[in-house]
Amino acid sequence: MIGDIVATLNGWIQNFGLLSEGWRVGVVVFALVFGTATVAYVASHVIAALERKFSNTNNLWDDALLHAARKPVVAFVWLQGVYWAAEVAHRYSDAEIFTANETVLRMGFVFVLVWAVLRLIKEGEGILVSPLKMQKPMDYTTVNAVSKLSRAVVIITAVLTVMQSLGYSMSGVLAFGGIGGIAVGFAAKDLLANFFGGFIIHLDRPFKVGDWVRSPDRNIEGTVEHIGWRLTTVRTFDKRPLYVPNAVFTTIAVENPSRMTNRRIYETIGIRYADVSQMATIVGDIRAMLEQHEDIDSEQTLIVNFLEFNASSLDIMVYTFTKTVQWVRFHEVKQDVLLKISDIIEGYGAEVAFPTRTLHLPEGLRLTGAGRDQNPDAERSSEESSAETGQRQRKGEVEESGDAE
Repeated sequence: MIGDIVATLNGWIQNFGLLSEGWRVGVVVFALVFGTATVAYVASHVIAALERKFSNTNNLWDDALLHAARKPVVAFVWLQGVYWAAEVAHRYSDAEIFTANETVLRMGFVFVLVWAVLRLIKEGEGILVSPLKMQKPMDYTTVNAVSKLSRAVVIITAVLTVMQSLGYSMSGVLAFGGIGGIAVGFAAKDLLANFFGGFIIHLDRPFKVGDWVRSPDRNIEGTVEHIGWRLTTVRTFDKRPLYVPNAVFTTIAVENPSRMTNRRIYETIGIRYADVSQMATIVGDIRAMLEQHEDIDSEQTLIVNFLEFNASSLDIMVYTFTKTVQWVRFHEVKQDVLLKISDIIEGYGAEVAFPTRTLHLPEGLRLTGAGRDQNPDAERSSEESSAETGQRQRKGEVEESGDAE
């Protein structure tokens, strides 16, 4: 087809006898490139117009398909135009570079197709996790894992197709891959361990992006920002990024506080021994207050009991759960509960106990300070005798100075 068109155009130009053969080829190549640019421009604007038109519909997938196909379609038009121009040049030239036209065309077609599919996967991922586009958006971690796996399958298939088009035997490539896989497995066992660790995370889903996780086995605590095939990024509470190899999560226990249903209030409150007669009523009022509290989940375990005789207090155990799981709101509820418990205790004239110690002294034992307080006359006599002694000493000193003179 291309040969017939070129021959026709060449015949027309030759009949007029205007240009030499080289110029005629140049004119045809220029016309093909200019036509390719025109078609690419028109195709891009047509697809853009279709995008604007279909954006008003409720179907989101047609928008994704058009957006994903826009640039690959333009690239495909240029691929075809350059191929035709190269074929025209090859018809009148013996340059070796033009012998690869067919191979470049096949590889370029595979590249354009893979590019379009990868863009479509990305657009689909954005639709499935968007709360603005979906009434019930899917879990980001799951969609991201499926997206990565789909990309890997598309790229591997494209590589094998390109290798087949270049004349490589697939059986030989696969055999080499089997032998080389053993060597790569030994050399990159940590990398493979992290890869399969990431796969297990995506499969078991112990946590997802945005969850608060921590481990009692390692110093890991923070919010999950990204789950890759080799590393998981955790943002600690001091805002530092922590990069954890995925293989670590297969050997440690991981706690996910983000999935808790309630937060627990567990406090031990002591009152004085002098208030033992009020213990039963205080415990009953605290239990009633918690049962009626709007932020306490009464369907969960609720315990308020006299716990034990402690060293300097009578201890009451308060064990209950809040409805909220938010960290800041939980502490507001806990503060309100503790203040109401304090009001209940004070309402009965009781007091919250604090550590105290009573010291018993044997009969007849007096402290030095106490003895002076109890016998002030003896203290005054002692002071008077001391003053008289001082006066006599000063008088003697004056007499001695007079004799010396």
